[in-house]
Amino acid sequence: GRFWQRQSETQRFASGAAAVLDADALTSFADDPGALFRAIHRTPGRAVVMTPHEGEFSCLFKGIWESSESRLEAARKAAHESQAIIVLKGADTVIAHPEGRARINANAPAWLATAGAGDVLAGLITGLLAQGLESFEAASAAVWRHGELAARHGPEGFTAESLVS
Repeated sequence: GRFWQRQSETQRFASGAAAVLDADALTSFADDPGALFRAIHRTPGRAVVMTPHEGEFSCLFKGIWESSESRLEAARKAAHESQAIIVLKGADTVIAHPEGRARINANAPAWLATAGAGDVLAGLITGLLAQGLESFEAASAAVWRHGELAARHGPEGFTAESLVS
């Protein structure tokens, strides 16, 4: 169950390989986010990217959402606390680095909020990391490309699958 999944994720970080965490990889740590953050802190190079939407963010970063004046501030606090790159998904997606750098991407059309679209984003980030791009740059480039692909495919009959075709 969950314990095995958490142990498995924690062991993978020890390899030093880059990781992109989305959906269940995030919510499986909702009961003990500190376990995830400690594993990230021990990761050489800290090449970990988390891609939460607001609901996942609130589960993992308890209290940060409520104590922040903006999405930008919340993402920066979360990046600092976790030592991961945070991609706070939304109409104005915020990409935040643990050292405080941040970018806001506003080219995501509303129809991008569809089932599977986050999986495509995670795949884009992973592909760029695999090519050797630094994690903040990979996340930033992937978020922009994700929005561009969605805008090109338009709202009629839009599915996450259409992003990769």
